[in-house]
Amino acid sequence: MKKNLLVFGANGELGTGVTSVLTKKDFDNIYLFDFKFDQVSNQGNIKQIVVSDLSLEENVRNAFKLIPLENDSRYFLFSTIGGFFGGKKIWETSQEDLMRMINMNLITNFNLAKHFAELVTKAVGGAIIFTSAYTANNPEENKFAYGMSKAALSYLVKALAIEGENIKLSSMAIAPYILDTKANRNWMSNSNFDKWIKPEEVGELIYDMFSNFRINSGNILELRIRLI
Repeated sequence: MKKNLLVFGANGELGTGVTSVLTKKDFDNIYLFDFKFDQVSNQGNIKQIVVSDLSLEENVRNAFKLIPLENDSRYFLFSTIGGFFGGKKIWETSQEDLMRMINMNLITNFNLAKHFAELVTKAVGGAIIFTSAYTANNPEENKFAYGMSKAALSYLVKALAIEGENIKLSSMAIAPYILDTKANRNWMSNSNFDKWIKPEEVGELIYDMFSNFRINSGNILELRIRLI
């Protein structure tokens, strides 16, 4: 049975690290989505697809039209899609900031979930893994808009796990505290980077979660630190 992989947000730091791992695994066809690609892949089973604003459902619908339907295959999707906003108290947060986080962290992933589920209904089954955040279930100061939008995403994950049972769709998420990226190193330059989880380590974890998708549905795995 064929295994087809979709990665949304494949060109970012998390996406690049995860993709570097997953493209070496046993997926037959790999579809990478992002707003741009810094490097062109020459790997024969990889297709890079440039997309626009994924909070607009029409753009997501058009992206999924580019995925060939194979009725005897399983489909796997990993989404890194989301954004961060912080540094303000609740009473300092504008409605515009709040809606921006909802669009980036919830609406985009709702659109992906909806159209991926429609694809899976026509196939053998599959699994989807979202990127939530540690703060979604562990509130922190000055992160209200971000944390609330990620908490809503976590609800989507669990609701989709329940509704997905009938179509053999597993829904999961990772919830990192902080990942070892260049942007985060610049932001928190005095931290102990050895304790930060590497994007490539996330890639191995994602593959393990996909490999065990039948028993993992509904789980949101918190990634706080790496042991040293």
